[in-house]
Amino acid sequence: MRVAVTAQGPELDSQVDGRFGRTKHFVIVDTDTDQVDAVDNAANLNAAQGAGIQAAQKVAGLGVTAVITGNVGPKAFAALRAGGISVFIGAGGSVRETIDQLKAGRLKQAEKPTAESHWV
Repeated sequence: MRVAVTAQGPELDSQVDGRFGRTKHFVIVDTDTDQVDAVDNAANLNAAQGAGIQAAQKVAGLGVTAVITGNVGPKAFAALRAGGISVFIGAGGSVRETIDQLKAGRLKQAEKPTAESHWV
């Protein structure tokens, strides 16, 4: 499975970022091969609006089937689900620890957004 983890840095030992759309990086991990890639998300850090949707489009284009993050808003959640991407929430610690939690079945899959919309 190819997984995108929101992270404060580009490495496995980077801390998970609790924000989806405005995360600094996505660390992409293939849980079958343990291949790791990092994708910068700087373009969305200061976006006036639409950061979640743009981030969802970015990870969908990377071929991931799951996202691990702390929280995800309604528009990003809808965009991820429309792309067939599962969302796991409540992540904390390092990217490496979070992937271990996923493999052990200890992360919760989100059934709905976990953050309020920023724009009405």
